[in-house]
Amino acid sequence: MTAVRGSVRREVRIAAPPDEVWQWVGDAGRLPEWFPGIVDATVEGSTRTITTGSGIPMVEDLVTVDRLQRRFQYRITGGLFREHLSTIDVLDLGDGTSLVVYGVDAEPSVMALVIGGAAGSALLHLKNLVEA
Repeated sequence: MTAVRGSVRREVRIAAPPDEVWQWVGDAGRLPEWFPGIVDATVEGSTRTITTGSGIPMVEDLVTVDRLQRRFQYRITGGLFREHLSTIDVLDLGDGTSLVVYGVDAEPSVMALVIGGAAGSALLHLKNLVEA
């Protein structure tokens, strides 16, 4: 049986300028502040290790942290994944608001659904934090 790759995308509009939103998203160490279920994140060079609420550590390679395009990409390098890439873009809507798009590609495909579901909740939490 061949594993299938899955893709999921979530987005949220935030009533704040993109540079303000990027301060949260673009700082790899701030992930536990806005992503429920992540309790710790340590960054060493281009590697981030996150710890989930259940105590599971996951190692990630930071692929892209581009403050000009406001794009953050990371790859989970082990565990249940054969392949994984998540991309978070903070887009300027030109009216003082931002669109944050969180896309995940993963194999097996069920892992894209798991991360995509969590990302949807995380984006809503981010919106509430930034707009407060």
